[in-house]
Amino acid sequence: MPMALKLTTATLALIAGFGLFAANAQTTTETPATTEAAAVQIQDYGIGALDAKVQIVEYASFTCPHCANFHADVYPKLKADYIDTGKVRLEYHEVYFDRYGLWAGMIARCGGEMRYIGITDMLYDTQSEWAASDDPKVVVENLKKIGRTAGMDDASMDACLKDEATANALVAHFEENFTKDGIEGTPTFLINGEKHANMTYEDLKAIIDAELAK
Repeated sequence: MPMALKLTTATLALIAGFGLFAANAQTTTETPATTEAAAVQIQDYGIGALDAKVQIVEYASFTCPHCANFHADVYPKLKADYIDTGKVRLEYHEVYFDRYGLWAGMIARCGGEMRYIGITDMLYDTQSEWAASDDPKVVVENLKKIGRTAGMDDASMDACLKDEATANALVAHFEENFTKDGIEGTPTFLINGEKHANMTYEDLKAIIDAELAK
């Protein structure tokens, strides 16, 4: 994946709400995006014991094929061997390379922490289906189908997707962390603070076991 593109305030309204709140643009342009973003607190969600000896931060995009492959091939083993046994905590840091990825993140977060992990799993498992269309309306409907499966209603999802302040805050949060941690592609992992690129389960296991042995 290339370095993340800087998303301007002018395009964020379109990205977040795909034109649904464009009619309100005249009233929202007076409020700087940085002010809106500062007013919204973004929480990064994760799975596993908070006090696990090995803390992994995963930088990934919901539209990144390599990220989907990691979640199909490596994540189930990681979860069974280390997360479910209390040895590892995995925290998700979303990366937005495109508007579809941002919309997916907004749907995943729409149900709060309780639904986030389940929706994240569905987004990666069905990435080749929901993200396949060039028609934004089709992609939105595909994402809402995933949300419905997770128990959310259309009104709640529409409200989340039209939340410009949260969209601005999500992008600002992503760009700040992406730059701070020197991320250059996805997926990238910080394992107890040390940066690693995408890897096989065997390589990941070796790193985790070395950390556990310390």
